[in-house]
Amino acid sequence: MRRTIPLAAPLLALLIPSFAIAADGPTFDRKADVIYGRKVGTALTLDVFTPKKDANGSAVVLVVSGGYFSSHDAINPVFFLPLLGRGFTVFTVVHGSQPRYTVPEIVLDVNRAVRFIRHHAADYAIDPNRIGVTGASAGGHLSLMLGTAGGPGDPNAKDPVDRESSKVQAVACFFPPTDFLNYGEAGREMLKVTDFGRMFRPAFDFRELDPAENVWEPVSDPEKRREILRKVSPANHVSADDAPSLIYHGDADALVPLQQSEAIVEKFKTAGVDAKLVVKKGAGHGWLSMVKDMEAFADWFDQHLKAGK
Repeated sequence: MRRTIPLAAPLLALLIPSFAIAADGPTFDRKADVIYGRKVGTALTLDVFTPKKDANGSAVVLVVSGGYFSSHDAINPVFFLPLLGRGFTVFTVVHGSQPRYTVPEIVLDVNRAVRFIRHHAADYAIDPNRIGVTGASAGGHLSLMLGTAGGPGDPNAKDPVDRESSKVQAVACFFPPTDFLNYGEAGREMLKVTDFGRMFRPAFDFRELDPAENVWEPVSDPEKRREILRKVSPANHVSADDAPSLIYHGDADALVPLQQSEAIVEKFKTAGVDAKLVVKKGAGHGWLSMVKDMEAFADWFDQHLKAGK
């Protein structure tokens, strides 16, 4: 039986010791706490990891998120050394975290991050048209939101970053939720906050401003909640121009059903999108050999982010 990891992305920092980096020092340069945006006075940050040699001009965004909890402390370069070793510049993005922020707000954050990276591509010596994205669990969901629903910026925006596209050119992710209105089986809707596990509920505690009282009130109307969940479900955004997507998922995952990956990959193939699902036999929501699977992710990004693609 493989060990199950409840919140894959944050726990990677604990599972993979940082001293695993070569004894003669890291093979990359790290620029920490780059501010990619601000929301209600709070800075949003990312770290930039640049290979010291043989950088290939492509970028991979790693969405640091598990259960929509995001923390700078969860960034562990050992997990993505296979990407750095292939020459990819890696941007680890920390988004506005639950319990303060909800999924729709978090989706805006990761879109902003890609726009920022694209706008500053020359500063980081990357090609703005060769950006991939990866993540696990909630990070996988957010990766697929970028792969399916990332799009053009606002040409009239005051901030030049917001004029950039948030579209990515490839996705490779682990066990992502993809459809909150067909969760585990067709027609199973996750409409109530209590439909989610206790630790995940804040991310789905949607609220709206009551203009009369000027206070935030819970969104309890089923149709309003259904529309919000529809908008943040990557499966509802699949189209022929989506990013090629590779997904790894355990068939014993008790948290995010394998059906979530099977369903979106089927939609990808129907739309003519290059997509592949790798099922890990006996694996739950995370497994200790995930770092080895990053080699396969590096292969996928090599294939789809080559110069001239």
